[in-house]
Amino acid sequence: MRLRRNQAGQDTIMKAPKRLQALVAEGLVDEVVRQLMSGKEATVYTVRCGDEIRCAKVYKDIKQRSFRQNASYQEGRKTKNSRQARAMEKGSRYGRQMQEEAWQNAEVDALYRLAAAGVRVPKPYICHEGVLLMELVTDADGHPAPRLNDIELAAGQALELHAMLLRQVVGMLCAGIIHGDLSEYNILVGSDGPVIIDLPQAVDAAGNSNAGPMLERDVANLASYFSRFAPELAATEYGKEIWRLYLAGRLRPDSALTGRVEVDHRVADVGAVLEVVKEALLDEERRQLYRAA
Repeated sequence: MRLRRNQAGQDTIMKAPKRLQALVAEGLVDEVVRQLMSGKEATVYTVRCGDEIRCAKVYKDIKQRSFRQNASYQEGRKTKNSRQARAMEKGSRYGRQMQEEAWQNAEVDALYRLAAAGVRVPKPYICHEGVLLMELVTDADGHPAPRLNDIELAAGQALELHAMLLRQVVGMLCAGIIHGDLSEYNILVGSDGPVIIDLPQAVDAAGNSNAGPMLERDVANLASYFSRFAPELAATEYGKEIWRLYLAGRLRPDSALTGRVEVDHRVADVGAVLEVVKEALLDEERRQLYRAA
């Protein structure tokens, strides 16, 4: 396993960007060390908090993000404040502000839930004015961990990391959460293995009608990437297998997975199904007549 791109030099202290100045003023951050990365939804900085080096994720304005708050991701999310919910539905300025806060809080909530479930995600500390302060994931040398996309793998390493990430996906689903945008770009390879990041679009498995396809897409993305190093993974169907186990109520964090899904070739008995429907309709008609009597 080796880095494709060398990390540059030593860290130097930089002037706090505008969005981080409030955290510095309130003593939540002592110094901003450097910019770590910039993605489609946020810019991440390494910061010093007392004796610890952490990372601060500064969310970009919705107009600057390439990843939009698609309605399919927000389905099933609950808003306790009825005024905020109405404003969000109307799309008013206040509603858009509340929608943005909900988008950011979804990541914080997901991180806490997943960390409690034993899933490997960065430990969150606080989300303040559009900045998420969390654990800095590091490699064996104590440097910021590289993204999965930034390393080259031998076939055996690819199979091992793929298996570890499948366990994390299963653990997430057992906790009721699906990443929704999982790929080699939002997985860090830390000293103790892969760590999943970037969760503002995470969906509730039980409350989102798109949950199944999203789960299968996440798993397919993993297979597609790792099959570059281990071609045998291209033909696996772990996503379908995991989702079927979940729907059947048989998915556990340690469920044995094969990557194969048996197809039921039996012909459906349409006549029997229609008879059941007919009986149900007759039962309902009887109940209506009874109530009217």
